Amino acid sequence: MMLTRLALTILATALTLSAGQAQQSPMPDDIAWKLIEIGRAIDPPKTAAIYAPLQAREPYAGVKVQRDIRYGTAERNLLDVFTPDMAAEPRPVLIFVHGGAFIGGNKRTTPDSPFYDNIMLWAAKSGFVGVNITYRLAPKFPWPAGVEDVASAVQWVVAHAAENGGDPARIYLMGHSAGAVHVATYVAHPEFHKIGGGGLAGAIMLSGIYDLTATPLGDQEMAYFGTDPSRFKERSSLSGLQASSLPLMIASAELDPPRFVEQFDLLKQAACKRPSGCARSVMLPQHSHMSEVYSINTEDDRLTREIAEFVTTRK
Repeated sequence: MMLTRLALTILATALTLSAGQAQQSPMPDDIAWKLIEIGRAIDPPKTAAIYAPLQAREPYAGVKVQRDIRYGTAERNLLDVFTPDMAAEPRPVLIFVHGGAFIGGNKRTTPDSPFYDNIMLWAAKSGFVGVNITYRLAPKFPWPAGVEDVASAVQWVVAHAAENGGDPARIYLMGHSAGAVHVATYVAHPEFHKIGGGGLAGAIMLSGIYDLTATPLGDQEMAYFGTDPSRFKERSSLSGLQASSLPLMIASAELDPPRFVEQFDLLKQAACKRPSGCARSVMLPQHSHMSEVYSINTEDDRLTREIAEFVTTRK
């Protein structure tokens, strides 16, 4: 049933006031309304239509782009590297792992899309070398293909960081949705690492699933993780993330489907039991599952400001 305008107004007020953003949100009112009207649904086309006009288009001024570099032997083992034309001292490296419900997605949603170049452009202008990867998909390539590909990509980045102006000692791995699951699995399951210690200075997970036993899996998730519930606990990342000493940042969106918010809370609580301390935890007011990443490199810098501070405190 469609929400009435009154119901939308009440929801909008609740969302903004709960986060203290009513008077100072960088999100324009028209965008906030459009996201509320989409609701808690995961709707890439409608969300892309909102944010695409706000994003830069190629050619990108001041940024060198290297596309489709092969990091492994599989057809989809490809990555893009974004560096500023005038790079200074070695920079931290931000690796981004896209989502797509394990069965879809790409490092660039279409050849003329601004997504996810937008994340790489923000990285390049914010003091990083940006690396955008894609990976094998289910059902043809089920567990553990995704995390194996992430491990190969990290190995490639460590080996090639310096030649691209990056610091191999400051590599940050960031994933969204299914990509966040692959990042979490990489951190939580060191048996998949191809370099000692995992090669990371920190990990950033946006709207992921960390405990496969907490709620029933959907068909797309079972296409990757399998249909045997007895394997779900060992293939989850929650306990491994709790045991890890790696600096972590986690985020969810206020308009995420409830399951993602529940998983955010689970990991937030588990991470605070670590001897190394809590994860940096961010609940993004007004945003949805897709807008949290499609808005990167716009004036709404609430997420990217947190990412930059997370990295800066670890120099």
